[in-house]
Amino acid sequence: QVQLVESGGGLVQPGGSLRLSCAASGGLFSMSAMGWYRQNPGKQRDLVATITPGGSTNYAGSVKGRFTISRDNAKNTVYLQMNSLKPEDTAVYYCNSRNPGGREVWGQGTLVTVSS
Repeated sequence: QVQLVESGGGLVQPGGSLRLSCAASGGLFSMSAMGWYRQNPGKQRDLVATITPGGSTNYAGSVKGRFTISRDNAKNTVYLQMNSLKPEDTAVYYCNSRNPGGREVWGQGTLVTVSS
């Protein structure tokens, strides 16, 4: 059973940076597509960025040029580097994995608050 544990969230001022980490265990990490999503209360969970097993990336338009997703297969970890943060980036950020069979797993989420 795959387990995902996010870390790195917190309070940051507008214009600041944070790096989120998602450590995976119990599955074939290197063969899984990984992604970051975010959600605010009462709203749907939205895609932020994804990365394929081969390293191809995809970003939501609102974060393109500011956020970077990466993965370290040796450490079974995916990262989200967030720069030039804006108040509208405030959300709970969730890590997602999808194995080659299509099975998805979600982490528990980490809160990012962008405020002065």
